[in-house]
Amino acid sequence: MNHRITIANLNKKKIYLIGEDFQGKDPDGKTIGLTNYYMTKDNDPFFGISGEFHFSRMDEMRWEDEIIKMKMCGINMIATYIFWIHHEEIEGEFDFTGCRNLRKFIQLCAKHNMYVIIRIGPFDHGEVRNGGLPDWLYGKPFEVRDTNEGFMYYARRLYHHIADEIKGFLYQDGGPIIAAQIDNEYMHSSSPWEQTTGISNEWVNGGTEGETYILRLKEEAEKCGISTPFYTCTAWGGAIAPDSTLPLWGGYAYRPWLFYDKKGAHPATEEYLYQDFHNNDRKESDDFKPTYLPEERPYACCEMGGGMMCSYNYRFILPYKSVDAMANIKIASGCNFLGYYMFQGGTNPKGKKGVFLNESQVCKKSYDFQAALGEFGQVRESYQRLKTIHYFCRAFSQDLCGLKTVLPENASEIVPKDLDTLRYALRTDGTKGFLFINNFQDHEVTCPKENESIEIIGTKHTIKFEEIGLEMDENCILPFGLDLGGITLEWATVQPVTVLSTDKKRTYVFLRPEGMKKPQFCFEEKAITSQGNQFYSCDPQKQVESFNVVIRSKAIEILCVDRKLSDQMFDLEGKALIFAEGALLVDELGIRLETQKAENILRTYPADLLEGSQAKRLEDTSVLGSYLVVTEPKVLSASVKQIGSTRFTVSIPKDYMEGLKDVILKVNYEGDIGQAFINGEMIHDNFYNGTSWELGLKSFEACLKENPITIYITPLKEGVNVNVDSPMAARMEHADAYLGKLNKTELQPVYEIRIK
Repeated sequence: MNHRITIANLNKKKIYLIGEDFQGKDPDGKTIGLTNYYMTKDNDPFFGISGEFHFSRMDEMRWEDEIIKMKMCGINMIATYIFWIHHEEIEGEFDFTGCRNLRKFIQLCAKHNMYVIIRIGPFDHGEVRNGGLPDWLYGKPFEVRDTNEGFMYYARRLYHHIADEIKGFLYQDGGPIIAAQIDNEYMHSSSPWEQTTGISNEWVNGGTEGETYILRLKEEAEKCGISTPFYTCTAWGGAIAPDSTLPLWGGYAYRPWLFYDKKGAHPATEEYLYQDFHNNDRKESDDFKPTYLPEERPYACCEMGGGMMCSYNYRFILPYKSVDAMANIKIASGCNFLGYYMFQGGTNPKGKKGVFLNESQVCKKSYDFQAALGEFGQVRESYQRLKTIHYFCRAFSQDLCGLKTVLPENASEIVPKDLDTLRYALRTDGTKGFLFINNFQDHEVTCPKENESIEIIGTKHTIKFEEIGLEMDENCILPFGLDLGGITLEWATVQPVTVLSTDKKRTYVFLRPEGMKKPQFCFEEKAITSQGNQFYSCDPQKQVESFNVVIRSKAIEILCVDRKLSDQMFDLEGKALIFAEGALLVDELGIRLETQKAENILRTYPADLLEGSQAKRLEDTSVLGSYLVVTEPKVLSASVKQIGSTRFTVSIPKDYMEGLKDVILKVNYEGDIGQAFINGEMIHDNFYNGTSWELGLKSFEACLKENPITIYITPLKEGVNVNVDSPMAARMEHADAYLGKLNKTELQPVYEIRIK
């Protein structure tokens, strides 16, 4: 089908700095700031990519490698909640040790050049008990989340302690902390007071004071020493003070809260339809109702669904392709600041007063969130796929950030259940830009797109993308009018990923989208490719291709890879590429591979990248180098014993960690809830959704030397009733059938191989 979209006589964006409240300078004179459209770094456009990582929800020994993994994925800033209840569970007793060691976490972020956004509350939510407020506030003689002096006294005290922990790490001191979020979802969301849940179900005050409350907390934070280049606030709910705080948006297509008090089918959402979020003339939608003119502030995000937890009444398996599809949608819709919640999953710390620190609708311990990185460091498909988009945003930020969103005329007519109409949008300045296409829709099954064409009608000429194809659930970004080292790429049906620069040459890396049956490049008329003219047609059967383009005295190289290779790609700071399964970690000590395989083949560009390393060079069959890296394989098995109808012990070999980075216990079971205990203490839990339940055993190494893991499966029950037919206060549950089975356990070694 042929589609047409015009960019003739397009008005360019008016871009300007938005004031001193949104700027900062470090001791070396380096600056960071915000225009009304994007972030700046030393006055140049900077595409921000934030990933949520709750430090207090992870064993501190795991922090550094997980930060490195995020950096290797193209994340350039980490957002983290500082949960009040995790630090002052007992009134007056602050704890910033162990997994609660905020200062150590910020130090590690600084070490790896990651910016930090601290979300300082007082109310956070994050599915934490009472939204992060300590239990002891419930009975105090004042209302919480209010500017009364009683609550402000305790909020100030919290802020003072946070300020002490982060001293020296603010941006103005040369540190990584560039922003602080004030409260969370004020006048929009609340949380149950968990000590009342199941009886009276009392709720934390959701707020009534609007911007007055936000501005008061900002003032208190500054007085306490939490001074950042800018402050942020969740934009939904209306209480955002946009003249003083940056409104941050989000988007969740999988919404467990719909089923906190009911069951049913989840509706398809509008999250995968292209919109223009930076347009004063746009109409409001269900999830975008700004209290300011959209073009006066950047459209920036803090809570894009980087995963989602299961709630008790909503058990689902997150489609990992939903995450990069949402990134595609947000960028096309005007976003120059991505923010994922969560990017790194976690596990709640142990409460000190015998209570669990999650709220009652979710697991008591686990907060894995089906995130790009699991709570024990597991690498998910979403992590692999997101690298492609993040590298693109980094490499082409100068081209991308100032471009305007242009939608086709029928964009507002497309509804979530319309799976036939091609979904596309442009980011352009009227001459150059990017064509975004999406073929993913939550809670629906899409079909492959074939033989689509799109004409982009400009003032001087028309560009036509022909024979566009895209597999189900895929998305892509196609360039037009793009300057590649002085050679214009008129259009291409392949996706730009990154740029590699060395003293010898400049290489542009592209991805061939799944379903694109005729991947092709068209350069400016006088350019000559390796196929003899301005065109180059890729072989859709090849995993990787390389060719040269020359015009006059200019020459560039193009490297084009398929989706499978792209998912394995790691960009080494724009100098080289390594393709690997698992996670590649690069730090001051060299290159490491975290993998679940003892034998791995790495591919590199340039081909000789790992010469002289421990890796063994194999015979190359393409432009990429091939290397074999191996380590001593380890075979582990657990001993399982049934000790009750749905209760089991799992004994782990005493030497299970020798030579390994971690061991993942995979539990294949059927039932309602899985709970794991060591010596009577719950260490983990899981809401059954049909997938394997995973536990990283490195976190429990000391305890497992003398104790097995006890697995208790809360069964699914049919025909439940409670027999109360007794003159005494006797109650007994009866059910027609119980389902609680432990089918299989597996110990999966996690290796770390030092490469170079």
